Amino acid sequence: MGKLPAFVIAKFVRCVTRLRGGGSAFPGLVLLRLRPAVLRETLESLPRGIVFVTGSNGKSTTTTMITSVLRAHGLTVFSNPAGGNLPQGLASALVGAASLRGRLSADVAVLEVDEAYGGIIADSITPQWVVLTNLQVDQLNRFGEPENVYRMMRDLARRATVGVLVNSADPNLVALGAEIEAAGGRVENIDVSEDALASASHGVVPAPLHAELEASLTSEPVASLLHAEGSQASIALGEAEVSVSLPAPGLHYAVDATLALGVASVLVDGVLGHDVVAQALTDGASVYGRGETIVYRGAKLSLTMMKNLPSLQVNLDAMTDSPGLVWIAVDEGTPDPSWIYDVDLGPVDHVDVISGTKAWQWALFLEHRGIPYGEVIDDAARALIAVSDLAAQRDVVAQAIVNYEQMMVIRRLAGYKELEGTR
Repeated sequence: MGKLPAFVIAKFVRCVTRLRGGGSAFPGLVLLRLRPAVLRETLESLPRGIVFVTGSNGKSTTTTMITSVLRAHGLTVFSNPAGGNLPQGLASALVGAASLRGRLSADVAVLEVDEAYGGIIADSITPQWVVLTNLQVDQLNRFGEPENVYRMMRDLARRATVGVLVNSADPNLVALGAEIEAAGGRVENIDVSEDALASASHGVVPAPLHAELEASLTSEPVASLLHAEGSQASIALGEAEVSVSLPAPGLHYAVDATLALGVASVLVDGVLGHDVVAQALTDGASVYGRGETIVYRGAKLSLTMMKNLPSLQVNLDAMTDSPGLVWIAVDEGTPDPSWIYDVDLGPVDHVDVISGTKAWQWALFLEHRGIPYGEVIDDAARALIAVSDLAAQRDVVAQAIVNYEQMMVIRRLAGYKELEGTR
């Protein structure tokens, strides 16, 4: 089918899905069925090329930060801000950004891609750069051992036509980068100081691989995280130091910001404007569910999304005090929650409400740890009302620890129809 009718149909489908309440990858699926080569046709002609961002965690936040910094330096960026990191998700973002004739006005594409689908996406569009955030213990039902993810990331990194950027605080990525360098590829890296690593109880939580990985990179860091405390970070760019504000407290957000500046340093012509960088990261919207605060019935709820042990652990490490109100909402999107028994809950000394189909597994875990909990409510809508009422009574921000699927449900119930955060 021609581009014009394919995009007209896909845009109509997008309008329908938005009317029924929220984002969807279905318009992208329709577009790919009607015009299978649409991603290559539209994106491979962009003058600054294509950047893939992948890793176990931090993909969405890093992608959003890169986009903010590049836009602040005058580049027009196409991205997938809703986190749709499978082929249909990328195509859905394209449906929203392109004209009816399928034309896209952009200098560069910065795309979050799922690590398991990176190779498939690279079959459709060739990345100039691949950014690797981390390699952590992930969902066993999807990936099995971390060694499988290592191979996936390495195979994707080999597809980059210009270079790879890695987080050298993760020894797995240093070893992966050394493999790419040994094969003649370009590898850049960002560094994290010992002082910054000490700001989090468990550091950057790299996966323990079975193989002994001892390697080093030849390149000097393009950016270095010097210090991280709460929602502030200091990052070295060349001889200068820039202070930036993060979307939420945590070493992981500071590492994401450093990766973003590393990408910008190789894509932006000339020297990065430090004031511009700081303002871009301060003004940048938080990624939905990652430190995002939503409002429901006058009560504020801070959403902390977790999909695996490391993503939960780094967010708990960022908490300095016990939250006044805690809600845990987990459903079948986390098929095997047994990993919670390895979590260090840190300052969380109680839970007020547990909901979702995995609520009783969490209740058992809390019993095992001797941590008191309040109501167990199966229905998400009733749980949201109960939590908002408690938050209003106590005059506190509710800390909601949720998996992806429950985050989507809660946002929709609260009236947040678009994934980018608007109502």
